[in-house]
Amino acid sequence: MADRPRGGRQLSKVEIVPSILSADITKLGEQVKEAARAGADRIQIDVMDGHFVPNLTFGPMVVEAVRRVTELPIEAHLMIDNPELFIEAFAKAGATLIEVQVESTTSLYRTVMRIKELGAKAGVAINPATPVETLREILPFITTVNVMTVEPGFGGQKFIASSPDKIRRVRAMSADVEIEVDGGIDAKTAPLVVKAGATVLVAGSSVFGHKQGIGAGIRAIRSAVV
Repeated sequence: MADRPRGGRQLSKVEIVPSILSADITKLGEQVKEAARAGADRIQIDVMDGHFVPNLTFGPMVVEAVRRVTELPIEAHLMIDNPELFIEAFAKAGATLIEVQVESTTSLYRTVMRIKELGAKAGVAINPATPVETLREILPFITTVNVMTVEPGFGGQKFIASSPDKIRRVRAMSADVEIEVDGGIDAKTAPLVVKAGATVLVAGSSVFGHKQGIGAGIRAIRSAVV
């Protein structure tokens, strides 16, 4: 497919970011290394607290563990209440990019600026039912918007069909921000979101659960968007 979304904006290389939420934790180091060898651009760690979303997953120690086995950028997606209380721990653990949910804090600007003070890149994530207008005032201060294409909390969910339209509306707000998509991304849905303006594709089960292995999962998505 053409590497050009509506409006004629030429994209740089589309990045593929495996999410370890779908990895085999007993083989985490090995699988992260395999993803890196297969051309992954960074690794995502989904952080869930059992309150903001109905699941409990990883903390800073997992970021530290992944950092020990790869030189790839690591993004920590904080799906937690009061993320401002935890960003320093994730920055110190080695997160390159820290994303917070726009719905999770009443001090979004302060939180974003603190992430940057700690030396990490700052991003925000937006849930499927949250209006894109909530992004307008924070866009000048962040590098990445993660448009959730499923309800956050669990891997392996079905891609929400209306997501490309939402991505187009975010792209219309900024020609420069990195638009990431997260949820239900595979070789079928990847072209839809890239055409709409996405530049970063997070993939979990379609990579770590691919029948032919992690490398085949990454290659399938890559070949679908070139």
